[in-house]
Amino acid sequence: MQVKYTAHGTAYHGGRNGTAATDDGKVSVKLSVPKAMGGDDGPGTNPEQLFAIGYSACFLGAMRGAAGRLKVTLPEDTSVEAAISFVDREDNVGYSIKAQLTARAPGVDKADLEKVVHLAHDICPYSDLIRKVHDTDLIVA
Repeated sequence: MQVKYTAHGTAYHGGRNGTAATDDGKVSVKLSVPKAMGGDDGPGTNPEQLFAIGYSACFLGAMRGAAGRLKVTLPEDTSVEAAISFVDREDNVGYSIKAQLTARAPGVDKADLEKVVHLAHDICPYSDLIRKVHDTDLIVA
């Protein structure tokens, strides 16, 4: 496996009620816990919102790649909406993420768009991460 790029982000000061930033300073956010999860619904974002933005952007890029392979033209206003849910796991030990993606490409035949979306799901690394079990290197420093 060849690594193409590695992003670095760190959470500080309380995790879901703290702050998080990338090492290059391009992203720096305050985090707040939504009321639905027992929080105060403060002014910050949350990991699920950040995941939704990342997944939708990555999937839209994968759709553009898939459309090229399938010779389907996607309009400029093509969009992907990600709904990311924080859910209890069936083992009652922890939590999981449930994702729903809604793709819109005005003027594109529905059958063609379905082909693009299914190929994009195979291409997109976020989809791969959700679909399969992946190892995580846990390092204590």
